[in-house]
This record gives sequence, structure tokens and C-alpha cells, in this order.
Amino acid sequence: MNELVNAINGYIWSLPLIYLCLGVGLYFSLRTRFLQVRHIKEMIRLMFQGGSSAAGISSFQALALSLSGRVGTGNIAGVATAITFGGPGAVFWMWVVAFLGSGTAFVESALAQIYKEKDDNGLYRGGPAFYIEKGLGMKWYAWVFAISTVLACGMLLPGVQANSIASGIEHAFGIPTTVSAAVVVILLGMIIFGGVKRIAHFTQIVVPFMALGYILVAFVILVLHIGEVPEVISLIVGSAFGMKAGFGAILGLAIEWGVKRGIYSNEAGQGTGPHAAAAAEVSHPAKQGLVQSFSVYIDTLFVCSATAFMIIITGAYNVMGKAGDAIVEKLPGVEAGPGYTQAAVESVMPGFGGIFVAVALFFFAFTTILAYYYIAETNIAYINRKVHRPWLMFALKLVLMASVVYGSVKTAGLAWGLGDIGVGLMAWLNIVAILLLQKPALLALKDYEAQKAQGLDPTFDPVKLGIKNADHWVNKDTSSRPSSSADTPELNPQADRS
Repeated sequence: MNELVNAINGYIWSLPLIYLCLGVGLYFSLRTRFLQVRHIKEMIRLMFQGGSSAAGISSFQALALSLSGRVGTGNIAGVATAITFGGPGAVFWMWVVAFLGSGTAFVESALAQIYKEKDDNGLYRGGPAFYIEKGLGMKWYAWVFAISTVLACGMLLPGVQANSIASGIEHAFGIPTTVSAAVVVILLGMIIFGGVKRIAHFTQIVVPFMALGYILVAFVILVLHIGEVPEVISLIVGSAFGMKAGFGAILGLAIEWGVKRGIYSNEAGQGTGPHAAAAAEVSHPAKQGLVQSFSVYIDTLFVCSATAFMIIITGAYNVMGKAGDAIVEKLPGVEAGPGYTQAAVESVMPGFGGIFVAVALFFFAFTTILAYYYIAETNIAYINRKVHRPWLMFALKLVLMASVVYGSVKTAGLAWGLGDIGVGLMAWLNIVAILLLQKPALLALKDYEAQKAQGLDPTFDPVKLGIKNADHWVNKDTSSRPSSSADTPELNPQADRS
């Protein structure tokens, strides 16, 4: 079974997917005229604008909810693995992926807002399955995405995150994995049975706390090694292009691992972020699209960079080249992955490193499980739209908690492989969809910029933009909507997909 799963993953997570993600990021950066640079001040301003409603959550809550999925164990273990096999230069390529992925994140999140709708409980729902059906008119395609997402996020991936929690706690405190499993399931049940509002309230407190705490520790380590920071930056940039001695032989690996881990970490284009983006209460889709663009920066440029600098500046890394070339041995006996991060912090703060990283892993992984649940729940809501099946939502909760228990007490190598298949399928399906359905998002950005230029607080009227099937926005009161885009040609996304 493991061999079959690995073989499938070899096709799904092949170089074409990596280059596709990079190419799409560059393409959307060009189409949006590098909004990730032009609108960075606006992104920060919008994060703290507006509030929640009976149907939706605030922009900041939606940001925290999406970050809870993006900021996970990959920020600790994934970065360490990238440096292990790709060298310090892999960090540079992670930065490149984040910069370009910000454009992709805008497009998919704006589309989620445009085509969102209210479920039976009056709550906003949206994401790739919704905009694939409503924007492209391809219901079968939407169902394939929804089913892949439910399997990946509701059944396979939560157990892996739970395993990281249980292993980290056992290593740092000696607490049995069965005890950790029980505690995590109880906490999880208290939150997920409370609905999206409770998830949003929890993540808006925990996510900023865990991210800022982690960055603060990294900052302390940097201050203690301030004289070495220029050398570290030079090492990262030089290794990225094979200019540093000893790293030229693994230049290809630096690009491959940096891009791969960057994509896996920030998730831009994978179709996970749009689920949280759709839940936000905003007056214009571009607002949340811009906020979600900034979430990619937070994940990779801030949190992942914090891990990378801690590992490199303390020398807690191994670089493994092909056929024994370019091998730099540091801290022999330390296992690749989070062990490098623990060793880095421990070397500067003895007696604190292992505990701190274990606690960070707990919060990172636990909030990621919550994000997985919400994503799976949203796709169950999509499946339930026409024929109501209330048992599906209850079954999802039970399956997810069972996955957490299993993952806590068992090894989850097979689950990781199966989860990778689900996430990889989501990425392929979503990237193709947003390439076909890009015009509504680009029109929304142009409309938003036009209204801002007039000094207005932008509001959205899809009818005047010629965007069809954006039913939620059509039913809103748009009588005060400016007519700056009235002359825009009618757009039929089902017919014109270029």
C-alpha cells in the first residue's frame, strides 16, 4: 500500500506541479500589476477594518482562520527539511514562492467572495467547489474537488498533525501519547461542535499569540547573534544561485525543495485559503482578497523565515548533496525536521528549546486541525446544498476526532502519503479552475481600485461588472453603488474563460 501511495504521489507532486504553481504566481502577479507590492499598505489597513455579522466573521477573523491552516508543523519541520536537503538557498526560493503566491492568493480568495452564498444556518460558505460550479458551470468538477477535500482535510491530514502534537509533548514532558490524544480530542470537540463562530473566535486569539511568540524567540536569537546576520543573508542568497562554495552541486535541490516546501507551507493556489476568505463580512470581494494575499507573507516571510534564521544562524542544519557531494555536517545525531529547530533554540536557551518548540508545535498543529475541519465542513455544506444530509456533518466530526486519536498513538506515514494525494489533487483542480475563471477576480480588483481613486469606500455590484451567478451580491442593496464601472462589457464566465 505504501509503495502504491508513494507512486501516486510521485506523479501528483511532480516537478510540473511545482513549476505550474510558480508560473501561475508569476502570471497573476503580472496580471494584477504586482498588487503584492502596490497594495501592501492597503492589505495591512484592511486587516483591521470592519466587523462580523450574523452571517459572517470579520476580516481579521477570516485571516486568522486561514493562517491557522497555513501556519502549521510545516513551518517548523518543513523549513528544517528544506534546508536539510536543499541547503540554505532553499530559503530564498521559499521567499520567491511567497512573493509570487500572494498574487495567486488574491485571485482565489476574491473568487471565493464573489461566488459565496449562505447555508441553511444563514452562514457564509464559499470556496473552490462553489466558484467552480457557479463560475464555470461544471458541477461534476466541483464535486470532485469537494470530495477530494473532505477526504484529505476531514480524514487523512488531522491525524498527522495530532501525531506531531503527541510526539512533541511526550519528548518534552514525558506525557504518554494516549493522554495527549484524550486532551486534544476534548478540546477539539468543545470547539468544532460550537460552529464556525467559535472556531473563528479561538483562532483570532491563538494564531496571533503563537505566531508573535515564535517570531519573538527568533528575534532574541538574532539579537544574540546580530553580528552574523549579514553573513547568514549572504549565505542564503549566494547558495540560492550556487555561488557559495560547497553548494553549487545542489543548486537544483535548493530550488526544488524551496519551491516545494514554500508551496506546501503558504498553500497559495491549493484552494484551502478561499474557504476562510468566503466567510468574511466585507463590502467588496477585493478587500478580503488583499487581506488573504498578506497572509502568505505572514506565513512564509515571517514565520518560516524565523525558523530558517534560527537554524542557520546557530549552525543547526545538515546539507545533504548527491553522491556525497557538498555535505556540511552540523550537530550529528540530530534528526532532520523539528529536531533541528529544537537544537537551534536549545543551543541558545538551554533547558528551554525543547519545551518551547513542543508548545509551539501544539498550537501550530492544533489550530491547523481546526482549519482542516472548517475546510472539510464547508465542502460538506456544498454537498448538502440540494439534498440535505444532516448526518454527514455529524459523521465528519466523529471521523475527524477518530483520526486525531489514531494519529496521536500510531505512526502516520501512510496517512501523510494519502493526505498528500488529497492536497495535491486539490492544487491541480484549483489552479486549473482559477486560470479558467480569472476575469471576475481581475475585474473586481480594477473596480476596487477605481472606487478608491474616487475616495470612496468600495462596494460591489456584479451586475454592473457583467459578472453572473454572484447571487449573494445581487440580492444586496446596491442603490448607493457608484457607476464607475457601468461601461464594463458584460462578462459571462461560463462562455468566456480566458
